[in-house]
Amino acid sequence: MEIGKKIKNLRLKKGLTQEELGERTNLSKGYISQLERDLSSPSIETFFSILEVLGCKPKDFFDEDEREQKVVFGGEDLTEIRDEERGYQIQWLVPDSNERIMEPIRLTLEASGEFKQFEPSLSETFALVLKGRIQLRLGKRVYTASAGDTVYFHASDEHQIVNDGDVPAELILIATDSYL
Repeated sequence: MEIGKKIKNLRLKKGLTQEELGERTNLSKGYISQLERDLSSPSIETFFSILEVLGCKPKDFFDEDEREQKVVFGGEDLTEIRDEERGYQIQWLVPDSNERIMEPIRLTLEASGEFKQFEPSLSETFALVLKGRIQLRLGKRVYTASAGDTVYFHASDEHQIVNDGDVPAELILIATDSYL
């Protein structure tokens, strides 16, 4: 068992740097680095202190029957909603993606359809227009993108995506968590 690798993976999942983990456990960044590379072995007390900060029980740490993460998602994993009044349909491509760092969706806008307007946030958004043409209203500016175009923006202004054409538009949109 690679204890150092597991400690590093837990630290990264917790979003901590080596320095932050060291500060919370009264250990140096260098010592944390040595542990993660399996160049040093912690005492039981130090090991339990690290696990406590990382939010992991010793039993779970040594459980060899780790659940494999789901990597491939199919049609049965999709969740979708349709807003007939505003003329759009959303398909969430990854279950529970609204609780993750990235939220990938497929957005279909009917002719003259409009997605809801969003308030400013710290999010970043990427979109690939698959069909049709869309307008991005970002603050006081308006940008147009057609099939094959990509869009990338910081959501620091109010923003909305609309279909300004008379045929349906479809895009893949990925937004980051606004609390990064």
